[in-house]
Amino acid sequence: MTAFTASVDLPVPVEVAYAYLSDPRNRPQWQSSLRSVTVPVDEEPHLGQRWQETTSVGVRPQMEIIEMDPPLVWAERGSWRGVSATLTLGFARTPRGCRVEIRGDVGGRGVYVVPAAVAGRLAGLAVAADVRKAGRILAERDS
Repeated sequence: MTAFTASVDLPVPVEVAYAYLSDPRNRPQWQSSLRSVTVPVDEEPHLGQRWQETTSVGVRPQMEIIEMDPPLVWAERGSWRGVSATLTLGFARTPRGCRVEIRGDVGGRGVYVVPAAVAGRLAGLAVAADVRKAGRILAERDS
């Protein structure tokens, strides 16, 4: 497993950031590598919720929410072929909005060991950039 961490400050209240980032239906708006998600439109996020994502390169991981403690922590697990990953977002209030603490890991089996290790090394930067994009989207909605 290759672990990654990052921290991003957002200019919106913690409840706003949590609600937006924890809803898989919003992911295609802010996640740069994602084309679509398959989850019922009217299904609210909940512990154990499952969905499928389609990435811009055609990878289709199966995803599941594995932790929800609004507005403090949200976590997911995903798998595709020989690759598995987890992502945990921790939320804290700041004087100007909130901070999102990002933790995760990516692992692979068999022929997927090397690609998973590379993905894990890049994941922290990529996820942080995506969370910053989410913050810009939310800030624009708020203004």
